[in-house]
Amino acid sequence: MMAGTASRSAQMRLQARPTTQPAGRISFVAANTGWRTHELVILPLAGGTAAGLRTPGPDGKVSETGSLGEASRSCAGGAGTGITSGAVGWVTVRLKPGRYELLCNLPNHYADGMHQELVIT
Repeated sequence: MMAGTASRSAQMRLQARPTTQPAGRISFVAANTGWRTHELVILPLAGGTAAGLRTPGPDGKVSETGSLGEASRSCAGGAGTGITSGAVGWVTVRLKPGRYELLCNLPNHYADGMHQELVIT
């Protein structure tokens, strides 16, 4: 098992299925199939903004202001210290129609590609 911090040049991805869901109560189950610790944070996307364009700070993380939920606890729901390799975490939220960004906000993971857009209809 490896800690969550990654170099700025690591190649990572976050893959959510499906990428479109109807509005309402949605449960996210985040399965960590990688070898580093990860998490899943849900942030709204402003109109005209694409996923992957947030600017990480010196700590390698983006602002979580406006976060609507987080799965970051191994084999449990809600916020925590991360989902370890081979484990799952989950969170249930109520989302209105719009565009959202799912991301891992451990150091450098966002900059290394761990983000995806989710459309709520």
